[in-house]
Amino acid sequence: MMRLTYTLSRIAPAPFLLAAILLGLPACSGDGCPTCVDGVDPERLIDPLTLGDGSGYPGASWAVAPDPKLLGWSQKRLDTATDYAESLGSDGLMVVDRGVVVLEHGRTSRNLIVQSCRKSFLSALYGIYYDQGLIDLDATMEELGIDDLPPTLTPQEKQATVEQLLMARSGVYHEAAAESQSMKDARPPRYSHAPGTFWYYNNWDFNVLGTLFIQLTGKDIFQALYDDVALPLQMQEFQPGNGSYYYQAMSEHPAYHFSMSPRDMARFGLLVLRAGRWRSGQIFPESWVDRILTSYSDAGSTWDYGYMWWVGDPQAWGGHTVYAARGGGGQAIFVVEDMEVVITHKVDNDTWTRGWSQVNQLVAMILDAKVF
Repeated sequence: MMRLTYTLSRIAPAPFLLAAILLGLPACSGDGCPTCVDGVDPERLIDPLTLGDGSGYPGASWAVAPDPKLLGWSQKRLDTATDYAESLGSDGLMVVDRGVVVLEHGRTSRNLIVQSCRKSFLSALYGIYYDQGLIDLDATMEELGIDDLPPTLTPQEKQATVEQLLMARSGVYHEAAAESQSMKDARPPRYSHAPGTFWYYNNWDFNVLGTLFIQLTGKDIFQALYDDVALPLQMQEFQPGNGSYYYQAMSEHPAYHFSMSPRDMARFGLLVLRAGRWRSGQIFPESWVDRILTSYSDAGSTWDYGYMWWVGDPQAWGGHTVYAARGGGGQAIFVVEDMEVVITHKVDNDTWTRGWSQVNQLVAMILDAKVF
């Protein structure tokens, strides 16, 4: 699978552009500009590498565009998207273009539960330790000693592999912790599909992957997420104490829930966009990013499924290449590869009453705001 390669090249802005930035002047001279779109002049765009420290990555804090128009964004359309997010009750929204913030709305430093986005983070951790030789994707549940509470796994179910769990294709339809009602309703009958033959969004697979990560690496999930991802990415809010294991009576394998802020989630999204690379270091292999973002199953509703990442149908996203980590009814990281854009969206479950159709509409409005 071909991945977009991000090349860092610093281009100094012309003096009049620097003056425009410093003086806060608009990027477009007015209605007389024949090439302008919504006040954005394509002749006055700047390279985002002229902002921040010039690396294309955030440091202790994010670089913020002095005027989104200078990076090709319509302020009018961004304002419309922000108003829509406000009407939905979004708690935090962040838009990053080539490593620079062009929109920040709501409480972007607030830690809220990521819900099922947890799975996409674990997928990244698997890539780190797979690269170290600690994880065998072909190992079976039988070989790894994995079982569950009665009714226990059958010999056929125990032939499911680690990779099949990452794909949500284990064929094990045991009850699992932290299942939503829709997941329970959609769960196939037990023993109805052999391992590897059928896709079902299966919390049993995802939770067992948490158990296996601890077993195979000897590391706590939340500490590993902090040590291996949060620290090198200079996340601003995340700490190991943000996570906890959630057990329920039907299974011995807990869910691994944690909270994170939209601006920290955006760093993770940028890491995926940059194929696992952060500044001069490779956090997880580029080949692993190819694996997690490859479509293995049709997941319905214009989405395919990779290794615990959602792979968008370009026809549903205006021809754009979109990948997503999604949780609950609105927690999300959208990685728009061809535009080099990351969008994070967080909701407070105590007040949020909307769903994915509204979140998707918000994302579409944001993408439409990029006019150059």
